[in-house]
Amino acid sequence: MPGRLTMSNMAVEAGAKVGIFPSDEVTRSWLVMGRGGDFKEIFPDQDARYERTIQIDARELKPVIACPHQVDNVKTIDEIGEVRVDQVYLGTSCNGRVEDLQVAAAILKGKRIHPKTRMIVTPGSSLVYREALRDGTIETLVEAGALILPAGCGACVGLHEGVLGDGEVCLATQPRNFKGRMGSPKSFIYLGSPAVAAATAIEGKIADPRKYL
Repeated sequence: MPGRLTMSNMAVEAGAKVGIFPSDEVTRSWLVMGRGGDFKEIFPDQDARYERTIQIDARELKPVIACPHQVDNVKTIDEIGEVRVDQVYLGTSCNGRVEDLQVAAAILKGKRIHPKTRMIVTPGSSLVYREALRDGTIETLVEAGALILPAGCGACVGLHEGVLGDGEVCLATQPRNFKGRMGSPKSFIYLGSPAVAAATAIEGKIADPRKYL
């Protein structure tokens, strides 16, 4: 379900009118927040016609980085070159689910964050925070040197710890990287996945996580 939520929400961020996954029992079982009675199946008509069908082999995809200062200014990890970072920011409403934190923790387990890079983690909700505490994910991140903040938006919108200063560079997993988004308009925000964030925290520069997986 977290993957479906990400895909459907980010489809709109990428310019679509809407992103929909057909309902099934996974959908029904996820409605644990007192909304089970409101469940209604959504699925296409049997005779639905589609303008185009796109099939993607996810195994062939390379990590992609959104460069300052627009989300569509993208490069693959192979094209990005050496970009030193002052801060790695993992979490918030985008890429702040338990699965996201677990991906980063799996890469960081037994390792330390680069001494010249700080890593800040903001779980997407208090529910996520508690679950990540119970399963040891938070402990692994802390042992690697990450700073864990309360659930919320945090530095994503230029609030609380993690606000960027002049000239600072951040690799974040949030959905936007507009100029001044995280503080100083003279800072630079790159966007990547939780796996990229973890690899970047280890190396102190934007890094390919595939070597750690």
